[in-house]
Formats: sequence, C-alpha cells, structure tokens
Amino acid sequence: MAESNYIKIFTGSLIDVQRIISDLEKIDISPVIKDQNESGLDPKIYGGHLLKEIYVHKDELDKARDIIENIDSN
Repeated sequence: MAESNYIKIFTGSLIDVQRIISDLEKIDISPVIKDQNESGLDPKIYGGHLLKEIYVHKDELDKARDIIENIDSN
C-alpha cells in the first residue's frame, strides 16, 4: 500500500470543520475534506451524525497544527 502525502488533522461536526477550513485557507492551506458517517447508515433516514475529516498535505502539517490548537484552546 502506498504511503499518503496527506495527514488527518481533525474529525468533527460541519460547523467546526467549516471554521477550520476558513482559517486554513487564510494561511494558504487547501485542505481535503472527507465525509465520515459514524453509524454507516444514511443520516437523513436514520438520524446518524455525519462527521467530516480534514486532511492536509504533510508539508503543511506544522502550520495546520497551529490552527487546530487555537480551535481547541477556544
């Protein structure tokens, strides 16, 4: 299996993810977003919680960590 150049930095709700994306884009980081349904069922039908994951390129990890730490401290 090939090693990925992207690293997951956050998993959370749409609201948190949108804020982090905005902050990352302000410092010229283009994150990759993945939907992650924790129940494996369609959330519209079964009421599951749809989580989102944020990935950044490994070369941008240090800059992205500062954003995540700032979110966690607030």
